[in-house]
Amino acid sequence: MIRERQLRVESGASEYVHAVHPSILAQVETGSAVNVSARFREVVDLFEPKRESTPAGFRVETTGTHSVTLDLVRDIGYARDGQRRPTSLLFSADSANPYEIAECRDLIANVTCNPGIVYDLFLNNPEANVGGQFSDLNEVLQAIGDEVGPGCDISVELHDPYEQDFAKILDEIQMYEDILSRYRLVVKVPHTGAISPSASSQLLTGDGLLNNRYYDGSPEDLLRGHSLAHKLHELGHRVNFTLMFEPYQTPLALQIRPYFINAFIRNRLSATRRISGLLAAFEATEDSWFIRELRQYLIANHYLGKGDAELDLLETLSQAKRMVAYRHNESSDGLDSARASVRWLRASNLPDSRLIVCSLDGDTLFPMVMSMLVEPEFIDLQDRVLLTTDPRYLARWASSPHVISYQQRFLKACEGSVSRVPSSAS
Repeated sequence: MIRERQLRVESGASEYVHAVHPSILAQVETGSAVNVSARFREVVDLFEPKRESTPAGFRVETTGTHSVTLDLVRDIGYARDGQRRPTSLLFSADSANPYEIAECRDLIANVTCNPGIVYDLFLNNPEANVGGQFSDLNEVLQAIGDEVGPGCDISVELHDPYEQDFAKILDEIQMYEDILSRYRLVVKVPHTGAISPSASSQLLTGDGLLNNRYYDGSPEDLLRGHSLAHKLHELGHRVNFTLMFEPYQTPLALQIRPYFINAFIRNRLSATRRISGLLAAFEATEDSWFIRELRQYLIANHYLGKGDAELDLLETLSQAKRMVAYRHNESSDGLDSARASVRWLRASNLPDSRLIVCSLDGDTLFPMVMSMLVEPEFIDLQDRVLLTTDPRYLARWASSPHVISYQQRFLKACEGSVSRVPSSAS
């Protein structure tokens, strides 16, 4: 291809240029001098040492006309050879289980894990970590990286976002980069709420409740996650800014220029339904038991603080009504927070940021998200969205009742045809 079109390849770049798909080289003007960037060489040497193609997870960009430089830019919307993935909408796996990830690796563009996924669901779970084969997070990340290849980002949450020594956080990130490379690692930074480093111990002892309400803290504490995410972005790290449950969190989160933001669906929807149900029960019966139950629910789920155990019932009722009034636009599918987050993305000046829609379960949330993303307002924003679930829940949606019905018919037909086929002559 290069010889036929008389492209002049700069010295030392020929073997790298041969990795570029002909359809991309066809866009280069005949007779142009072609070179590759330092990043192009680094990426190909790291992920495609045989130099037979450009690796998945990167798009090829060109600069110049008569003297053209080829570069590789990280973009999980691309498969090998600089070709777009089949759909703009991308999928992600919430898992640290390499065995599960292996089953869906060809379908996903991201893996995301947090300490609960790593330790509770995998490393310390003998049913998942079969035979205790994996002993620590580093071994798990190495296995996941080997499994998914270069085309997947891997979001790894910081072990302790309350760590006061920033150098220790950077050391932790460097450890993950050494395993995954800076091209695949996305640093997952959580919102921290009104939790100070000293108060975090309250969540680990006794009843596990904070004395104060979720919003009752200093700006330093409430914006701790934002400050940390901003520092990491300024140092060139891609940040997955997580734990976003309310639409009003999105515009504040976007200020730190995150690579990923998140919209958690299930938790907010279930809370709305529970609060609304208790309010409706009280209005129907005027039985104060429902308000006391409501107060207990709000405290147990951190809407109120432990210090609100004796909060006046009328004030409890008022608080709950304000919450429900704020969520009055919540449609029956429970996706108002996801819709708001996508709208904020559209209005932002961050074309490379993406929203991860997460925390899905049950019989309706996945289909509802699929329906939302083909609404006229959102169909052109599919390339800004990832949908993440655990692999088992994701795999569920590859089937339908009619699949079983048709397979039953086909199996019966094949069984009947076999009985009618004459045996071979001896």
